[in-house]
Amino acid sequence: MTILLAVTVLLIVAAAVWLFNRMVRLRNQVHVAWSDVDVQLQRRHDLVPMLVETVKGYAHHEQGLLENIASERSAALKAGSPASRTDPETALGQNLGRLIALGEAYPDLKASANFSQLSSQLLQVEDTLQHARRFYNGSVREYNTALETFPTLLIASPLGFKPAEFFAAEADARANVEVQLS
Repeated sequence: MTILLAVTVLLIVAAAVWLFNRMVRLRNQVHVAWSDVDVQLQRRHDLVPMLVETVKGYAHHEQGLLENIASERSAALKAGSPASRTDPETALGQNLGRLIALGEAYPDLKASANFSQLSSQLLQVEDTLQHARRFYNGSVREYNTALETFPTLLIASPLGFKPAEFFAAEADARANVEVQLS
């Protein structure tokens, strides 16, 4: 009887250790995925001032758009968590799309090698950022699902595991970007 009890206790302890280690691995995956998103956001933020300066020389009438981009970039850099970065990053992305579209309204700008190179780099960053966001949200989904399933939920909360935040677009940001060129 004592052997059976000892084996049962050992199995329960082994299962708890395995579940704990799994949750640590999933939480670390979420942190790494967010780091990948953050790196791509920083690359985008680094391109913004150069792109804005390039456009300023050609599109003097677009000062409001350029100011919006600058303020959204600042707000995004100040935000910390994925949830607090969603709004400014989404707005920044939309206005950067408008900025790139200015190339059609200003042929001299479109012909600029600097604008062309920066636009290309920005599009590449946006594509990489989209993949990084998907990976992050997939990692968050896997982690949060593990937190909410039995038997992990029995040990996760008491051991301090908290749900992670998704990086999601707001409802109005999901609509197509309207480009209006004067």
